[in-house]
Amino acid sequence: MNKESAKLRHEELCGLLNKYNYSYYVRDNPEVSDYEFDMLMQELKKIEEDFPEFITPDSPTQRVGGAADNSFGKVQHNVQMASLQDVFSFEQVNSFVLRCTGELENPEYTVEPKIDGLSVSLEYTNGIFTRGSTRGDGFVGEDVTANLRTIKSIPKEIKNAPEYLEVRGEVYMPRDSFFELVEEQESMMKEPFKNPRNAAAGSLRQKNPRVTEERNLDIFIFNVQQCVGREFATHKESLDYLRELGFRVIPSYKLCVRYDEICDEINRIGNERADFSFDIDGVVVKVNDLSQREIMGATAKTPKWAVAYKFPPEEKETKLLDIEVNVGRTGAITPVAVFEPILLAGTSVSRAVLHNQDFIDEKDIRIGDTIVVRKAGEIIPEVLRSVSHEENSVPFRLPEACPVCGTPSVRDEGESVLRCPNSQCPAQLLKNLIHFASRNAMNIDGLGAANMKLLVDSGLVKSPADLYTLTKEQLLSLERFADKSADNLLKAIEASKSAEFDRLVYALGIRNIGQKAAELLCEKFPSMEKLLAAEKDEISAIDGFGDIMADSVAEALKEPHRIELIGRLREVGVNMNYSKAAASDERFKGLTFVLTGTLPTMKRDEAKKLIESFGGKVSGSVSKRTSYVVAGEEAGSKLVKAQELGIEILSEADLLEKVGQNPE
Repeated sequence: MNKESAKLRHEELCGLLNKYNYSYYVRDNPEVSDYEFDMLMQELKKIEEDFPEFITPDSPTQRVGGAADNSFGKVQHNVQMASLQDVFSFEQVNSFVLRCTGELENPEYTVEPKIDGLSVSLEYTNGIFTRGSTRGDGFVGEDVTANLRTIKSIPKEIKNAPEYLEVRGEVYMPRDSFFELVEEQESMMKEPFKNPRNAAAGSLRQKNPRVTEERNLDIFIFNVQQCVGREFATHKESLDYLRELGFRVIPSYKLCVRYDEICDEINRIGNERADFSFDIDGVVVKVNDLSQREIMGATAKTPKWAVAYKFPPEEKETKLLDIEVNVGRTGAITPVAVFEPILLAGTSVSRAVLHNQDFIDEKDIRIGDTIVVRKAGEIIPEVLRSVSHEENSVPFRLPEACPVCGTPSVRDEGESVLRCPNSQCPAQLLKNLIHFASRNAMNIDGLGAANMKLLVDSGLVKSPADLYTLTKEQLLSLERFADKSADNLLKAIEASKSAEFDRLVYALGIRNIGQKAAELLCEKFPSMEKLLAAEKDEISAIDGFGDIMADSVAEALKEPHRIELIGRLREVGVNMNYSKAAASDERFKGLTFVLTGTLPTMKRDEAKKLIESFGGKVSGSVSKRTSYVVAGEEAGSKLVKAQELGIEILSEADLLEKVGQNPE
């Protein structure tokens, strides 16, 4: 490769890797597999080895991939949370060992599993957990203390602790919890997380700690970052000490001396990884002696005394037996590959989503083909390619009519998805009802997928409006309901009538309209009457909207079945006015609030919306410009800082009193 072409490729790779880094670390939504990313990074490193003049401080090879999200307060790391140098072969492991033995006298190594999760720092002062933060870019991370407090295996207080202790760990989502979450997301027609790592990252960055708590996250601690009052000679000694203090330390850390011992341990961990309840994506090899680490030093991005051996993606051939076609909540017709079961990453898989007709055409996938399948992120099976066709096979085409109701399918301009346009299609009904009752919509507790299916199968519910006419006698006639559960469900349904108007708009299931878009709609059109009368041009003028979203709203609100549904919901007393829009009181204008801890009755986002409805601003960090700090139980470092700065502390009751809502 000559210098000119190398320069062009270098620029292209930097752009791609920066884009993929942002999607992976900040949006928690990877665009490519870890292996594809790693191979692009290796290509970039090779170019920079051949042409070192191309290296700049902001090259992806010189920086940790993450960044601090502005949604959370920022934390400056006193000790850099560096990433590790990745290696992909035993030859590269051997090169690392030879380098160490060339610089050090009789080095030992710890070999331990590399947990596939989100790296965090935990800080303890006199044994009390005071702050937790994400890695971010290695120098500045996000303050996620409140969310980390919800992880049961993180000690909130440790006995016989040093004066100050900072440890580093990996937050992860157990596989069972991940599968449950994906099932829930799919039942609500939400985009599911692609793998447990991104599920863990997305869950830890939730604004409401209660959501984080429900995600059943866990953690392994693998390093001492700082310790005042205790010194260590080796890494193993520090891990043993952390275990004594009660931390959940990285499992199976083993001391090795020779290269062959390291390889044996890597193979052992690799062979056993399917038995773990969590994902690992490799094995970490570290120099054990801390003084020897000082001798070897570090680059700007990675320590020279450690490497991370990354497992190659496992791919296998199998026979495609069939292509099933499913219909989702929005009418999306999705093809699913059904193939002869194969063992990938320790589990048997026999199905994978084929996305749409374009995907099938691009890979020329036909029933009877020999196909190659792999697991993306060790969890989600994906079809990579077709190896060969059977004799006389024919290209696969999605049906021209809905496979459930027979309505001719349509493909909107600019979309790759084929849809059933019949809103009354039985396949869409159940998923629409589950969405309507979901937590972020009408929030009807007790109406999960199983109970909703029971109501639909019994014929009692054919529309969301039917939920509001259910009787106790009808519920008691069903297998899953007893006296108390029937009463609880009816109370929850009744309570949902007073849900805020934007929740109802979101619950209606309008294509391309999520929670935020529903809120923006209601701010502009604060009643159902005004929303129904809105013109497309008025809707598209909303900041954050475009023609596609405006078209979706305008068309949906003209559909006869949706107009009928809105009329029935109005008759049973469902709220159709946006109370926030009526508030002209700006008593908090110019004031900045910070929320910390768990409030007695209000969720964090509810308190935030209340403050904003009176013209106030809510910030994620305490500063001299903060007007008030609203503190609940287990308030952490924000409360301490507010007290140091002399900022007035409010309880939830104080806040409600300021807005004239007398707390009971």
